[in-house]
Amino acid sequence: MPLLAAEIARRRTLAIISHPDAGKTTLTEKLLLYGGALQKAGAVRARKGQRATTSDWMELERQRGISISSTLLQFDYDGFRVNLLDTPGHKDFSEDTYRVLTAVDAAVMVIDAGKGIESQTRKLFEVCAKRGIPIFTFMNKLDRPARDPLELLDELESVLKIGACAMNWPLGHGIDFKGVYDRQTREMHVFERTPNGAFEAPVQVGGLDDPLVRSRLDPSRYERVRSEIEMVEGAGHAFDPALVLAGRQTPVFFGSGVNNFGVQLLLDNFLRYSPPPGARKSGDRLVEPDEETFSAFVFKIQANMDPLHRDRIAFARVVSGRFERDMQVRHVQSGKRVRLSGAYKLFGRDRETMDDAVAGDVIGLVGGTEYGIGDTLSQDGNLRFAEIPRFSPECFSIVTNPNTAKYKQFRGGLKQLLHEGVVQSLELERPEGRVQVLAAVGPLQFEVLQYRLESEYHAESRFEPQPWVRSRWWRPRAGIEPRETNWPSGSALAFDPDGERMLLLAEEWQLAYFTDRNPHIELSAIPFG
Repeated sequence: MPLLAAEIARRRTLAIISHPDAGKTTLTEKLLLYGGALQKAGAVRARKGQRATTSDWMELERQRGISISSTLLQFDYDGFRVNLLDTPGHKDFSEDTYRVLTAVDAAVMVIDAGKGIESQTRKLFEVCAKRGIPIFTFMNKLDRPARDPLELLDELESVLKIGACAMNWPLGHGIDFKGVYDRQTREMHVFERTPNGAFEAPVQVGGLDDPLVRSRLDPSRYERVRSEIEMVEGAGHAFDPALVLAGRQTPVFFGSGVNNFGVQLLLDNFLRYSPPPGARKSGDRLVEPDEETFSAFVFKIQANMDPLHRDRIAFARVVSGRFERDMQVRHVQSGKRVRLSGAYKLFGRDRETMDDAVAGDVIGLVGGTEYGIGDTLSQDGNLRFAEIPRFSPECFSIVTNPNTAKYKQFRGGLKQLLHEGVVQSLELERPEGRVQVLAAVGPLQFEVLQYRLESEYHAESRFEPQPWVRSRWWRPRAGIEPRETNWPSGSALAFDPDGERMLLLAEEWQLAYFTDRNPHIELSAIPFG
């Protein structure tokens, strides 16, 4: 047990979250660069002849320059084993991002210093806050014109209602951005740019009065920085690791991911102050990570990551104990005993066989067609984790196959992609019977579904957008006499895969209208469970 506990203590499992285009995937690559997992970082929107980003493995991601799927990247650094999950940054893929956030112990929130907090940032922060996930903030893109640092800190506190402690301070911004001042060591880190940010940035370190450091800043900029630092030291929040772990304070780091300025300070401090794996709930009891019994839950399923193999990988977060290849466990949902033989650790699209893992690690299980998102794998068949959230969709479409000669490929591909959770499947109640309708949080999910049907299953598809813009699960309210339901114009009744009833609405205002006219009906944005 002492050896198991020591191994678990050095695990750090994190996700990087942000609004689209804040620089999340670039920062992911730079953390890999400084963590020693890459010798050279590739630009996210790679120029001709340059590499595409390591964490973006799907061809559509490389074409669009955005992260669509969540990717696991594991590496060792400074005595820690880091499981880094690069999450979708496009606003339409929040559902996949939410699932990933169930598998991590901390998060790095990337904010564009020129724009501040944006809508997606706020949504993802709220999910982290509800789950009690500690958040470290990286104010990115200081190499471009940026807002005042004090203003950015104040916005964090006023909008997100969390204490913000500046761990370093920027030395200028835009073309004048030279580096950062580390408040903990009271040293200036003055960086030099490298071609395309592909290598670690050379850095000079010295005190505030070091002549070599001062020579890199013009006198007016130096005096302004010194004045700002004195103000922050006098009036800013003191850093409190306990408040960070409690989710009441976020350490804030300023830098530039594309130029590698401030990335190592972020990485080193994150590993120092972020939590190791914690306990998870199974029913009424907490499952501690250092329990001898192995347990894990599936938070993501992805097929065809390797076009040469056309296989299926279930990503599972180890909750307790130690995983060993070929061990037998119980798939709790089916009650079956399964052998975990095809287990891999992944690095983007690349993979290698994994022989062992401990709580906090993420393993990729190849095969296992019976696994579903949210399923529990355990040596103790009485454990069952309920970690995966579900959200009400806002986009709807009916999909058909225009080429009957490829119908088998179409149905097989659609079944697999629905199992992965690329989109949701509902059954629409109509006079002639029930009709399948696909549902998503955002419309780009349908584009990905169509792309993957074509590229992975060679099946054409035609999507017919449906008019609804809101949905809610509904049921009769307990204790109120039933009465006739007043349906808004254009609304519809549907059923989810568990047979639960859902209300589909064609206009935003209809949600308030339905609630007001039907007091006997209870609505929910998530399944009642």
